[in-house]
Amino acid sequence: MPGPSFTRDLQDAGFGLDARFDSRRRFLAAAAGAATCSLVSPAFAFAPPIAQASAHAQDWRWLVGTWDVWHRRLKDRLAGSDEWEEFPGKSAFWQTMDGLGNVDDNIVDIPSGTYRGLSVRAFDPVARTWAIWWLDGRNPTHIDPPVRGAFKGEHAEFVGRDTFKDRPIVMRFRWHDVHGARPWWEQAFSPDDGKSWEVNWRNYFTRTSPQPHALPKLADAPKDFDFLVGRWKVSHRRLRERLVGSDQWDEFGGTLVNWPVLGGKGNVGDNVMDFPSGTVRGVGLRSFDEASRQWSSWWLDGRTPTDIAAPVRGGFEGDVGTFIGDDTVAGRPVKTRVTWSRITPTSARWEQSSSADGGKTWESNWVSDFMRAG
Repeated sequence: MPGPSFTRDLQDAGFGLDARFDSRRRFLAAAAGAATCSLVSPAFAFAPPIAQASAHAQDWRWLVGTWDVWHRRLKDRLAGSDEWEEFPGKSAFWQTMDGLGNVDDNIVDIPSGTYRGLSVRAFDPVARTWAIWWLDGRNPTHIDPPVRGAFKGEHAEFVGRDTFKDRPIVMRFRWHDVHGARPWWEQAFSPDDGKSWEVNWRNYFTRTSPQPHALPKLADAPKDFDFLVGRWKVSHRRLRERLVGSDQWDEFGGTLVNWPVLGGKGNVGDNVMDFPSGTVRGVGLRSFDEASRQWSSWWLDGRTPTDIAAPVRGGFEGDVGTFIGDDTVAGRPVKTRVTWSRITPTSARWEQSSSADGGKTWESNWVSDFMRAG
């Protein structure tokens, strides 16, 4: 089991509990400069070093597949409790971004009622660490702050800041025996900035298939994005500069693999885009909120893997889906609108537009035509 020296190694790598991690994030934000945080950000140099990053594409290969999961969870956290409850679950794990990202979809059968949730991970080649975000299906408009860390032999450790019952905490994830027959995960909270830790959750994994399979769909899941499940070839047409009166467009190809998560109340797409300046990878994540009857749609860009962009939100009227959110272009606030249209069993169109006047006028800046490949 990793001890304090392992935690110190992680802190020395630049993602511990001190200010070094914040400095790294500010550096990455500055490097993006005038680039927007949305899917349509201008192409920039393909650094940090890809060769170093590719060495980590196998970090999570051992978790690919479908699993039965046995949970053991402390009933009451940070309350001095020693009562534990045990219950089953399931998990399916896919790799994205050519191994430098991944997603797992989960069924958690807690005694008070089953729920769904998923993790999204991405590798940062600058810090040489992984970020892990969690989206709880019971709160589908919110993605939790990430934990960050790395592997060391058969173990891995990830730490980050969060709140629990309005109380600031440090959260720690650990993986053990990752290449063994029954890998297991552990969660711990610290209310005193890492001086002491309370372990409150352990999961033990038993593989049921070496391939990931979509977990069972919920009966009340919306059908809005059922059309997108599967493999696609994509023809992109992208405006070179936004909101400057440009009429110069780039055309290039790409692919998408999309699968359902959260019992059909979410979906994830692994994107490859063959920009003129080089291949770009990214992950689209969508989740459905029953209360508002709206979808949230997030984007994780493989070139800036430390952050998930702010979502666009909306829904479908008939065969057209419209989603709107806040964005920035060259440092100024704008609105972004995404539409899905021309949907058939074998084709669809996605279009992105921007508005600098609060939505009074819109400039189309990216059009993607999808043709089913499988």
